[in-house]
Amino acid sequence: MRIFISAIVYFILFHTYAQNEKAVTWINENAIKIEDANPDTNLTIFNNDIPEKFANAKIFGFGETTHQGKEFFDIKAKFFKYLVEKQGVKVFIIEDSYTAEAGINEWISGGKGNTETIANNFSIGFWYCKEVVNLLEWMRNYNLDKSKDEQIRFYGMDIQNVKKINQEIRSLVKKYDIPVSEELLLVVDRCVEKKVEYGVSTDWAEIQIPKLNEIEGILLDFRKGMTDENIDEFNSTMRALSYLSQYTDYVQNNYTQDRDLKMFENAKWIIENKSKNSKAFIWSHNEHINNKKAGNYNTRNIYNFGRHMKEYYKNDYYSVGFDFGTGTQAGYFSNNDEKPSWKKVELNEPFAKTYAKTLIEAKGEIYFIDMSKALDGNSSDFFKKKSKQIVAGGGGFNPKKNYLYEKKFSEMFDGLIFIKNITLPTNNLISK
Repeated sequence: MRIFISAIVYFILFHTYAQNEKAVTWINENAIKIEDANPDTNLTIFNNDIPEKFANAKIFGFGETTHQGKEFFDIKAKFFKYLVEKQGVKVFIIEDSYTAEAGINEWISGGKGNTETIANNFSIGFWYCKEVVNLLEWMRNYNLDKSKDEQIRFYGMDIQNVKKINQEIRSLVKKYDIPVSEELLLVVDRCVEKKVEYGVSTDWAEIQIPKLNEIEGILLDFRKGMTDENIDEFNSTMRALSYLSQYTDYVQNNYTQDRDLKMFENAKWIIENKSKNSKAFIWSHNEHINNKKAGNYNTRNIYNFGRHMKEYYKNDYYSVGFDFGTGTQAGYFSNNDEKPSWKKVELNEPFAKTYAKTLIEAKGEIYFIDMSKALDGNSSDFFKKKSKQIVAGGGGFNPKKNYLYEKKFSEMFDGLIFIKNITLPTNNLISK
């Protein structure tokens, strides 16, 4: 019996090794080399060998294994610039709030402000770094000699932060003397101030949303008499109210009505109403942009953002995931002996049984894999099998916790970018 078991184990190990060797050979022969992680250099090799599905897509979702990777950010910036210049993409959508939009759009359109303060508009702290601000500065420089119709515009699709939306609604009501009562405006204030309590049962949305709908009805009736001169301002506030309603629903139903559905609804609205050519670039985490399902949703009947996008837009949506081998990460550590804080974590080699353990063996430092091509080649078994991948979200990376999820890259992404080594973003915005 022992000899039989040993033979089975040997066969499995040999088969796995052979699969991995085939995958490395295929990658060395077929992957598209990314010259470097410099966001300001051209994607010359990629442009000369652009995958057909990528070239034909209109909406590009670019993820990241963690929210803390300088190279993730810089390479996404490089691809965004490429898509602006080569495919006419002018709509940039990020995993952040509606409230981030106004200040950033004003600045990238030539308004007042500077690179040290523009990041204050973000509600998600991971974007407060030089890599992201440098991209905003590139957008500003691109827009300077463009007409309004040709300028890049920035949008947030997330619903987790609704700060100051009540102020915007109150300002519009006061400016145009719209008949919304103070009682209803106080409802708006309370909805903005309400915090999400995960795992706590509440009927908050059932009580508040009918009142928010009443406000929406009043605004819609009033809008009928608006002039074209003021309609953009009015529509913007209507959209703010929509985000507030989504957030209010999320407060009550954060377990069953997840934010990914609402992010999809918001991105869809932006694409249909703000993109003249129906093209857009979407910046988010791997777990949101992938075509299948987020790892931490496995026990819940919830679709992630990318699955909604793929089912609705089909091949017009092209998702690009990221993976990495080694490098520096940061995690939020908390214990009884010291104050909770962020600390650096060094990953000197990939974890066992991960995709990265094999991908790091290929030649290139950074390379792009078109998944449809990979599934037609000798590497198909490798990408179709379940392997582990690091998934680190808001709390960063803590090796003591389980941040490894089993996935199939063949189901998740249309394209994959692998980076052998990553570093932390630059949070000092003043340094040059």
